[in-house]
Amino acid sequence: MAALAPSLAAARRLVVKIGSALLVGPEGLNAEWLRGLCDDVAEWRRRGTDVVLVSSGSIALGRRVLDLAPGALPLEQAQAAAAVGQIRLARAYEEALAPHGVKTAQVLLTLEDSADRRRYLNSRATMQTLLGLGVVPIVNENDTVATDEIRYGDNDRLAAQIAVTCGADQLLLLSDVDGLYTANPKTDPTARHLPVIARLTPQIEAMGGDPVSGLSKGGMKTKLMAARTAIAGGCAMAIAEGSVMRPLSAVANGARASWFLPEGDPQAARKRWIAAMKPKGSLMLDDGAAQALRRGKSLLPAGVRAVTGDFGRGDPVSICGPGGETLGTGLARYTAAEARRIAGHRSAEIETILGYPGRAALIHRDDMAL
Repeated sequence: MAALAPSLAAARRLVVKIGSALLVGPEGLNAEWLRGLCDDVAEWRRRGTDVVLVSSGSIALGRRVLDLAPGALPLEQAQAAAAVGQIRLARAYEEALAPHGVKTAQVLLTLEDSADRRRYLNSRATMQTLLGLGVVPIVNENDTVATDEIRYGDNDRLAAQIAVTCGADQLLLLSDVDGLYTANPKTDPTARHLPVIARLTPQIEAMGGDPVSGLSKGGMKTKLMAARTAIAGGCAMAIAEGSVMRPLSAVANGARASWFLPEGDPQAARKRWIAAMKPKGSLMLDDGAAQALRRGKSLLPAGVRAVTGDFGRGDPVSICGPGGETLGTGLARYTAAEARRIAGHRSAEIETILGYPGRAALIHRDDMAL
């Protein structure tokens, strides 16, 4: 029995990637298309879906303002164009969503922000807070500071990482192609469109070649790399042609797309990731804290009896019961030195003890695998 494609209309948390070619044309910002996209975003928000937009376009907008020559830009000029374009890009989304009563935020990231566990936790906490407040984050690579060694290099992979970071269940890559084909349909009349990919096999990955239109920066190969990241994180991913008006509605209403099915769900995938880590220390709990964790609560400092090891913020630590038995693994929100100081104390006392405000939980329930 053939696997069924997920329903975009049923997404609980949706990440949408928008490429430069969709947003910026020869005359500048494609304002009408952007309004249509934002009409869709507002509709999904009204349905109760959290939405994150990963948007290219800052360099394309900035280079027009600075009147830079066509073609590839030197790094310094590209960063300058990004600095000028980022504020215009954020303002464009803000103005398009404001009539719907939707608030926006700009989030600029680099590869280091996900590779470094401490920065990853900071990014995750900020995204979760924004979404909890009903805000639509507008995410882009921080091109004003990113150099080759700390770049994603394309927003397909950045979008996949964002989807995993914020626990999205669906990722939509709006592209200049309507999905994955067995070959390039422009040159091979026997090429078949693949509507659902249940498993990302080496044969499927081998189908990733150059983009059909030549407009996409990353091409199909980077989209398949994004798919691997997304589905491993429990997130379904779709590739769809995005130039139509109201592209989210088009996909939800049956427009051609290629769906990659996830391996489990986002929460289970995150728990597996945490459980596989090698702990750098341990926390021994009292009986009350151990019982609270079993009921799905976060670990508060008051329930910690002892701290061992030398770990930093974001490092994995063993969570041990009052008899020394291992209950699970979690990502610490404090360093070992900080944890020792606040162990046994109420969360309200943290600022007085450390001299600065901290997070209420020593390990948040989303960051532990029991």
